[in-house]
Order: sequence, then C-alpha cells, then structure tokens
Amino acid sequence: MALPKLRSPVVLVHGLLGYGEVRLRGVTVSEYFPGVSRALREVGNRVLIPNLSPTAGIAERAAQLKEFLDRESPHEPVHLLAHSMGGLDSRYLLARLGMASRVLTLTTLGTPHRGTSFADWGVRRLERLVRPLLMWLGVPAQAFYDLTTARCRQFNEEIRDVPGVRYFSVAGRHDGNMLTPEWYLSYHWVLEHEGVNDGVVSVESARWGEGLEVWEGDHFSLVNWLNPFAHNRGWWRDPVLRYGPLLRRLADEGY
Repeated sequence: MALPKLRSPVVLVHGLLGYGEVRLRGVTVSEYFPGVSRALREVGNRVLIPNLSPTAGIAERAAQLKEFLDRESPHEPVHLLAHSMGGLDSRYLLARLGMASRVLTLTTLGTPHRGTSFADWGVRRLERLVRPLLMWLGVPAQAFYDLTTARCRQFNEEIRDVPGVRYFSVAGRHDGNMLTPEWYLSYHWVLEHEGVNDGVVSVESARWGEGLEVWEGDHFSLVNWLNPFAHNRGWWRDPVLRYGPLLRRLADEGY
C-alpha cells in the first residue's frame, strides 16, 4: 500500500529516553522514527519532528510539544503520531493546554495508557539508587513515575478525550524471543502481571480510542528501529507496510 498525502502536517512524537532527530551540518544522521519521515515526505507530506525532554514528566513534555507546534504550525492543524510516553504527552496537550482545535487526530503507538507494571517494578527497586544520581546530574526523573500504573490510573481520571479529535491506537505483540535479550526481563514481568505485550507495554494498556491495531514485534519495531536479529525488525523494514494503512484510513476519512 502506498502512503497517501494528507492535507495537514504529520507530527512524529518520540517517547521516554527518546529524541526527534540528530542533525549534523543540516543532514539528519539519526532519527527516532528511522525511514518514516522520509517515506512521508516523499509523497508530499509535511512532517514535523519535535525534540522533547527525554525524562521530564508528562506535563513538562506536553508544554514543550505545545511550544514546538506554536512555532512550527501556528495556523494549521496537525495529525499526531506518538510513540510510547509521547501518546500521554499528546493527550495532556489536548485536554489541558488548549490545543484541541489545532489537532485533527492522535494515533498512539505502544503508549502505556494504563501504565506499565515494569515502571512499577523499576521505581520500587531502583529509585533509591537511580534518583539521587539523576538529581546530582541535573536530569529530571518525573517520567519514570508518570508511567506507573497508579499514576496512569489517576491520569485517566483527570485527562479526558476532547470532542472533535479522533483517537486511534496501535499495540505491539512481542514473542519473548531470546534474540532480543534487551526485553527479556521486562517482557516476562509484564506478561505475568498484564498479559501479552511488546516487551514493556501490554496490548490492553496500549488500547485507546477508536479500535486497536496489533502489530507483531517489540516496542521499538513500532517506530521501525533496526535490529538484525529481532523478529519483525531486521536490518531494514519498509515503514510503508505499516504506516501506509494508518495514513490511508485518515485520507479515506477526508483528512
């Protein structure tokens, strides 16, 4: 399926510990959504890529996203494609920062809408060691707390979907393969406590809005990250195969 050209810009919002893109002398040398922005631009889409704080809390990251949109698209509504924590930032942006009239759709990719039990595990076991180090380095740590199941339960009580914006979601389904050892601990912990997951976010936690698409692969396969040994990642994966249907749905609805 070919990627369609949408009438409005597409904003790619990164998640926890992420970044938008790294440029050197005007050339992109690394990006959080590898290949996705290029594929979108090749068919004429305008693509906007914010750089948010990797570890700040939802409220702060949402404010940074608003500042970016105020600067880059002040008079044109946008479509948000948000990975992981970026989906929570985007929901806060819409509900609390007066941006509902400037966003047409939000599609979340592996977003822990109900938190992740692995964040609970991490905060409980590592807080005493990691938090003082981050404070000493001047690195914010609120993001890790905002992704716990208790905090996300409170978030969902306070942050409601706004009328006029369409919400869609995508989840990943990892197989726990030993060729992706980076997910071994988190995958099995979340599997035991929440069920099928992408390595850190369960399918049920990622479900939000008008239905759910489930893609085979781990949390980073959702944004086309490379891993030559991982199932559904490999050395390269054409993003059109997955992002094509997402954007085609929007195009078919008149966007």
